[in-house]
Formats: sequence, structure tokens, C-alpha cells
Amino acid sequence: MAQADPRELQALQYYLNEYGQQAEIFTRQLEMIEQRRVEALAAIGSIRSLNGEQAPVVLVPLGGGTTVRARVENPGKVLVNIGADTILQRTHEEAVTFLEDRITEMEAMEKKVAGTIEQLRGQINEIAHRIEAAYGQAQPPSGSKVHV
Repeated sequence: MAQADPRELQALQYYLNEYGQQAEIFTRQLEMIEQRRVEALAAIGSIRSLNGEQAPVVLVPLGGGTTVRARVENPGKVLVNIGADTILQRTHEEAVTFLEDRITEMEAMEKKVAGTIEQLRGQINEIAHRIEAAYGQAQPPSGSKVHV
């Protein structure tokens, strides 16, 4: 009966843990991207609902679960954070286009991250099978007697 190499098993277990941690990190990243995508979709809906209204009333969150009603003075202009704390004023059409482009980028990122997660899961499964096979070789066949 072949004995499982403890160093190989230790290395496989290490890789299994590493890949598992990486898959967890990418899964959290995927969740954050999805949350930002949903927020962008909601923002598009909000921007479109302001279109055409004169001084619409909106709810503005202040924090701590508090909100105030406020009138939007110029609903045709939207302040858009384009990154690196840079904010530009855009028309509501330009803001919607910007958000739609950002959503397209996020969807591409989601596909890439999901592909990476699938690759990691494949590697995790392969390593788990190797570990099982190594332990299976170390076990005596059922029904056989072990002499002490």
C-alpha cells in the first residue's frame, strides 16, 4: 500500500486554502460591483423622473436614518462624480449616458471576475480530488486486516 507524501498533502492543503481565500475575495468584489451597478440603475431612474418637472421635491438623506424634503432648483443639471473626487455638471441626458457607460463597464468587470471565480473553483475541485485520492491510497482496502 502506498503511503501519502505528507509534504505533498501539506502543499496541496496550502494551495486549497489560498485558492479558497482568493475565491472569497473575488466573490466579495463581484458583490460590490453588482451593488454599484444596481445603484447606477436606480440613479438613472431618479434622473429620468426629474426630467421635465419644475422644482421637483426629492428626499435627501442626512444620515442616521434622517431625511428631508427638498426642491431641486435646476433638475436639468446633474452633478456627476467621474472619479478621483472630480465632479462635473452635466445635463440629465449626459448624466444618464455616463451612468449607462459605467454600467456597461461594470457588467464587463462582473463577467471577468465571475470567470476568475470559476477558474479558482475548478482549481479548488482539482486539488480537493488530489487530496482525496492521496488519502484514499493511504487507507487500507475495506475488508482487509491490519496486522499489529
